[in-house]
Amino acid sequence: MNAAIRGLPERDERGDVPGWVMITVMSAGLVAILTAVAGPQLRSMLESALSAVGG
Repeated sequence: MNAAIRGLPERDERGDVPGWVMITVMSAGLVAILTAVAGPQLRSMLESALSAVGG
């Protein structure tokens, strides 16, 4: 039964899209910043570990 027929106010069922967009953009920005800051150190650690395993 339609909300207008029952006399109830219609609900906005779009959800909180702008909030999810903001969270996604902020998460991507945080990953980009961490990669820029810690990337070289993480790369050297990975190369060191791989060379130790490879012999």
